[in-house]
Amino acid sequence: VELLGKTYPQDNYSNVTEKILSKVGKNLHNKKHHPLWLIKEQVKDHFYKQYIGRRGTPLFSVYDGLSPVVTVQQNFDSLLIPQNHASRRKEDNYYLNRDHMLRAHTSAHQWDLIHSGLDAFLAVGDVYRRDTIDNSHYPVFHQMEGVRLFSCHELFSNIKDGEGLQLFEQGHRTAHKQECHTMEAVRLVEFNLKQVLTKLITHIFGDGLQVRWVDCYFPFTHPSFEMEIHFQGEWMEVLGCGVMEQQLVNSAGAQDKIGWAFGLGLERLAMILYDIPDIRLFWSEDERFLKQFIVPHIWQKIKFQPLSRYPPLINDISFWLPSETYSKNDFYDLARTVGGDLIEKVVLVDEFTHPETKKVSHCYRIIYRHPERTLTQDEVHRIHQAIEESAVQELGVEGRF
Repeated sequence: VELLGKTYPQDNYSNVTEKILSKVGKNLHNKKHHPLWLIKEQVKDHFYKQYIGRRGTPLFSVYDGLSPVVTVQQNFDSLLIPQNHASRRKEDNYYLNRDHMLRAHTSAHQWDLIHSGLDAFLAVGDVYRRDTIDNSHYPVFHQMEGVRLFSCHELFSNIKDGEGLQLFEQGHRTAHKQECHTMEAVRLVEFNLKQVLTKLITHIFGDGLQVRWVDCYFPFTHPSFEMEIHFQGEWMEVLGCGVMEQQLVNSAGAQDKIGWAFGLGLERLAMILYDIPDIRLFWSEDERFLKQFIVPHIWQKIKFQPLSRYPPLINDISFWLPSETYSKNDFYDLARTVGGDLIEKVVLVDEFTHPETKKVSHCYRIIYRHPERTLTQDEVHRIHQAIEESAVQELGVEGRF
C-alpha cells in the first residue's frame, strides 16, 4: 500500500480499501471554515485563553498534523489494551499490515507526546473504524484528545495544609481509584478534569447547560467517566475521560506525575451544535452546505439550514453466507466501496438458517439517498447490481438475487 509517501508491504492483515485510502490526507479538521475546523478552533481558543502557563504562554500545546498511520504498538499496546481485546479485531479496524494501521483513536499519540516531555496537550486528527452504516456513523471521523499531567507540587500547592499530601501510596484498587494513587490525589485530579470539561462544553453550547457524569470503563483510564449533556430534550453522550492508568504514565517516563485524559468526537459535537442530520454532509463539496459556515469569527452563532431531504430508494439484497470467515463489516465496507456516499443506511433485516443444510442467509436493506440530489432508479439499479456481483466475487457469498 502506498500512503503519504511511504510504502507498506501487504500481508494477511491488510484490509484497508481504496475508498478509505482516498480519505487519508483530506484533513477536514484543518480546512478553514469547515464545521469540524470551527469546533476544533473553538476548543483551541477556549484552552489557549483559559489556561496560561508560568511564562504567560498557553499551557496546552496543540498537535493537529500527526500522521494517521500508526503502529499497532501505538494504537493498542502503549495504551495497555490486552492482546485478546475485542477492539483489536480486523473486523473493526483498517490494517495496512500486521504492524501498521490507520489510527482508531487519537489516544494512539498519548504515549509518544508524554514521552517527549509534554505535560499538557491536545491532539486532533482523523480516525478510522469499520462500522455500521447509518446517519451518525462513517468509517472516518475526527477526534480530539486532551491530556494534563500534574506534579505533586502543582496538584497540592493551592490546597490548605497541602504540604504533607502525596500522589502515591501502596494501596488497593477500588472502583474509585488505582492501587498506587492516594485518595486525595485522585479526588483533585478528577475534580479538575470534570471542571475543565464542564467549562469547555458550557462555553461551546452556552450557559444553563445540564451536564451529568456516568461511570464507565476504558483500558487506559481508571476511574473513567462519560459526560452526557441535556440537549433539546434528551441526554446525549459527548465524550469519555478519566484518570490515566499510572502504568501508562510511568512507561512514558513521567513516573513522578499523575494525570487525566479525555477524548471527544468533533462530528458528534458539530451534529448536536449545528443540528446537522447526516454525517456524510461533512464530506460534502456542496456550496449550499459549506458556505453556511463561513463566518467572520469562530464564536459566531450559526443556524444551519438543512438541504432539502431527497426521496430515498430502497432495495434489499439476500445471500447465503460462506463458512466462518464472514463478518457484517465486510459487507458494509463492500457496500461503501461500490456505492460510496449514495448509501444512507444498511440494515440487516432478516437472518435465516436452513433447517437441513444449516446454511445461514442474510437479508440486508440498503437505503439509497444522496444528501444533495435526487437519485434515479437506473443509477441505483446499476449500483445495486454491482454490489451483488462484488459480494459474490469478493466475499464468496451465494446470491439469492
